[in-house]
Amino acid sequence: MADRLTGSCLCGSVRFEIEGDFEGFFLCHCSRCRKDTGSAHAASLFSTTARLTWLSGKDNVQVFDLPDTRHGKAFCASCGSALPRHQMNGQRLIVPAGSLDTPIAIRPDAHIFCADRASWDEDLGTVMHFDHLPG
Repeated sequence: MADRLTGSCLCGSVRFEIEGDFEGFFLCHCSRCRKDTGSAHAASLFSTTARLTWLSGKDNVQVFDLPDTRHGKAFCASCGSALPRHQMNGQRLIVPAGSLDTPIAIRPDAHIFCADRASWDEDLGTVMHFDHLPG
C-alpha cells in the first residue's frame, strides 16, 4: 500500500497531500540547494509515481525555475516555505522533506554533490548539541 503523507508551509496557508512511494531521498550540498535553503543542504524526496494534491492555498504557490538548468523551487508566496514541485514536464515530483507534517519511515539514501559542500560543513557531529536556543 502506498504511503499517504500531508504537509504544509510555515504560515499554514498552503496544505498538501502526497500519495505514493518515493524512489530516492537525497541530501544535496550543491551551491544552488544551499542558496534555496540557506543551510548546509537540501533534504528532498523524489518520486516518479507519487501524486500531489493541493488541499488549500494552491494559488499561493509560486515557482521559480533557474534559466538553462533543471534547478527550481516551489514556495509559499506569503512565508517563503519550500513546497513540493514537479520537474521534467511533470515526470518527477520533488518534495522538501521539511515541508512534511507526517513522519516518514525512510532515511536519506545519500549525500550528493559533496564536492560542492560549504567549507564549514565538515565534522558537524562534533559540534555541541542543545535541545533549545542556548543562552
